[in-house]
Amino acid sequence: MIRRMIVASLTAGTLYAVSIAGLCALPANAEPSAEETPSRTSIAMRSSVGASWGTENQYESRGALSLSKLFLVDYALRHGDGSATDRDLGERMIRFSDDGAASAMEGKYPQAIDAIAAEYGLGATRSGTGDWSTAITSSADVADFLHAKQLRDPSSLIFQWMATAGETAADGTVQNWGTARLPGVLGTKWGWSDLGAPEVGSASYGTGFTVAAFTWGTADDQTADVLGALPSVVVDVLGVSAWFAPR
Repeated sequence: MIRRMIVASLTAGTLYAVSIAGLCALPANAEPSAEETPSRTSIAMRSSVGASWGTENQYESRGALSLSKLFLVDYALRHGDGSATDRDLGERMIRFSDDGAASAMEGKYPQAIDAIAAEYGLGATRSGTGDWSTAITSSADVADFLHAKQLRDPSSLIFQWMATAGETAADGTVQNWGTARLPGVLGTKWGWSDLGAPEVGSASYGTGFTVAAFTWGTADDQTADVLGALPSVVVDVLGVSAWFAPR
């Protein structure tokens, strides 16, 4: 089980990070408290104010699933040949998690995942032994990657495509779980396993924050764990939309 602390508020639909000092001024019954998250799920969040939060296992290497498509597309958009084909493949990969598009993209840029990991300093991320579907990463790496893109490349098509993701993926999977269910989220990329025990991932961004989660379990398990990471008193009293604590 993993402890975590959460701090934030939502005012008139706009995100505002709340400082630890400011939080201490809240009534005692409104202060967030450390709670428990099942170890099956790892979660990481980063904010534009330089704060971060995550479960104790946020740096744990896990199967990247279709979240590896974020790395492939970023490489193609910034280091590829600039072709309409790359843009079409990238859109299909992010909005509809199209596996065929991902295989075509990786075939063109087999170095992409490792190159992006090196460029962004993603210590738990590397390509796999078969194809993009066997790559590994961590919730911290995915949240850090999206956070860095928010700072360096906020107009990236990746964010536009995450914000217009299809209700269903290319294989018919409904895309609606995990980090996408958090208040303030503007766009999401999902991932899931097709073989073996259930395993899912999701990564989202909102105004001034990014968040990623991986779960050894079902989509419903992840949604429950991610939403459970918010102390109910903060959700009910403050209308939480982002939460941060110093690392």
